Amino acid sequence: MSPSVQHPSDDNKSGPKARSAWAVTRSVWYAMFVREAVGRTMADRMGWFWMIAEPIALVGIMVFIRSFVRNDRLIINAEFIPWLIVGLMGFHLVREGMMRGMGAVNANQALFTYRQVQTSDPVIVRNFLEGMLRTFVFLLFIAGGLLLGIPLAPDDALFALFSWFSLWGLGLGLGLTLSVLATLVEEVERVVKIISLPLLIISGVIFPINHLPHWLLEYLMWNPIPHGLELLRLGFFEGYHVVKGTSLLYLWFFILSLNALGLMLHIRFSHKLKAK
Repeated sequence: MSPSVQHPSDDNKSGPKARSAWAVTRSVWYAMFVREAVGRTMADRMGWFWMIAEPIALVGIMVFIRSFVRNDRLIINAEFIPWLIVGLMGFHLVREGMMRGMGAVNANQALFTYRQVQTSDPVIVRNFLEGMLRTFVFLLFIAGGLLLGIPLAPDDALFALFSWFSLWGLGLGLGLTLSVLATLVEEVERVVKIISLPLLIISGVIFPINHLPHWLLEYLMWNPIPHGLELLRLGFFEGYHVVKGTSLLYLWFFILSLNALGLMLHIRFSHKLKAK
């Protein structure tokens, strides 16, 4: 009796393995990140220059104003120029994360034809890219300050890094939430742009707010941005007296709440956002 020849059955044939949901999401984020990075830095031949020159010019204007208003005498255990630079960098991390995230859905409508791309993906990628660029610019400011003899090195680097990350998380939460609201209701974006300048003033960025009347300070501290800025400054200046009422717990309550709300809104209105 001749030996039988065994052939592999169809059950043993294995096709390409399906990728996990996390692997698909990583691929989408990477592709969108490269697209956003190239568009942000290479679309304009002066893109890198303005990315660095704009905050330098803003700081220069604020320092010029400072020559007329001696606010440095109102700040305990911190020089005014480093105090101002840290506040401006932290505020613009939140503001740019909010503003760029708000327009991310409309700017990436063509990508939603691919079922792997979710409406929250461009917001997350834009905020991540913005955080990287702002961190790079801030490091340039710190290096330049050290070369010029300006005390910009953080006294508590780990706490300063954590506070910087907290501000990035706040910008992400605002971006996720407002990206849905601004896409569904166009007037929301106009209102946010209008209040962005007053927000710069009432967040304690360009002048210390701890000398304002107590009844007014109580209302201003409902805003989570001053909490993040004061904690960031505390990481840079040892012994710095933060504004009364500053709370890390309050800041992270807003961060987690806004991020959760934003993600839920993206899930709830996903079809409407893609159909815009």
